[in-house]
Amino acid sequence: MPQVYAGSAAWPADAPDPVVTIGNFDGVHMGHRSLLTRLVERARERGAPAVVYTFEPPPRVVLAPSQHVARIMAWPDKVRLLGEQGVDAVVVERFSHAFAQHPPDWFVHEVLARRLHVGALVVGYDFRFGRARAGDLALVRRLLPDLPVEQIGAAEDGGGIASSSRIRSVVASGDMAHAAQLLGRPHFVRGTVVGGDQRGRTIGFPTANVQTETELLPAHGVYAVWTRIDGGAPLPAMANLGVRPTFDGRRPLLEVHLLDWSGDLYGHELRVDFIARLRDEQRFAHVDALADQLRRDADAARDALGADAAGESR
Repeated sequence: MPQVYAGSAAWPADAPDPVVTIGNFDGVHMGHRSLLTRLVERARERGAPAVVYTFEPPPRVVLAPSQHVARIMAWPDKVRLLGEQGVDAVVVERFSHAFAQHPPDWFVHEVLARRLHVGALVVGYDFRFGRARAGDLALVRRLLPDLPVEQIGAAEDGGGIASSSRIRSVVASGDMAHAAQLLGRPHFVRGTVVGGDQRGRTIGFPTANVQTETELLPAHGVYAVWTRIDGGAPLPAMANLGVRPTFDGRRPLLEVHLLDWSGDLYGHELRVDFIARLRDEQRFAHVDALADQLRRDADAARDALGADAAGESR
């Protein structure tokens, strides 16, 4: 895991001046990874730490709270994935209305120069900063003319730019294969198994009810998923995300049935990687019809996970 520093603190005086990038990095997706790859390359060339300067909470949460935008992942997962990309340290700025009012030149002098002692800067195609997002790379070059700076172009696929907003839309539609292409991994949900009504046991499909704080959930339906118990190896499973209309449910639930597995999961943490959407959630006339469909779903999930060769190495 990378070291985590507070944005209000000065970079350690005995550490080399870092190579820095700036952004939210929600999802640490393919667009982010092209930028992070270059960040790490530059840092290794200079014998310096690769540092991500980011914000918590994200600026949009503070500046436009009524326009809720679901986070792709929780903070600990973001830090872990940044570390997997080679980032040595994450500097987290506690974003507030007061911080948002600082002009761009203050940010350059106070944050980049004085606090971070930035040795080189690598930023994305849409890099802006300061009050009203008025600052850009031209301002950095003017105020810090000796600072090496580099701007990385947008990463694109056939459908456009790989962006967090596009990924949110794709995940919300239930297209998990497309989401995995944009993310560079499956979209996952993490949560704790809590008690339920245990109806699944009566029809041969016991489920773990996952209580999650993950904000970005796929469309309601039945999915083929890989599941990890307390960070263990991926296990094949299927999941139902929805309100269980056959039982007149009202509150959305995430229920996971591990295929060919039995045991007590209460209180354990599950990570659920969504691989393929098998069908819509639907109401059945009677429980026997539901059980028959669940058997077909289990076969479909095995087929989908068998074709997902990367699952065994996640």
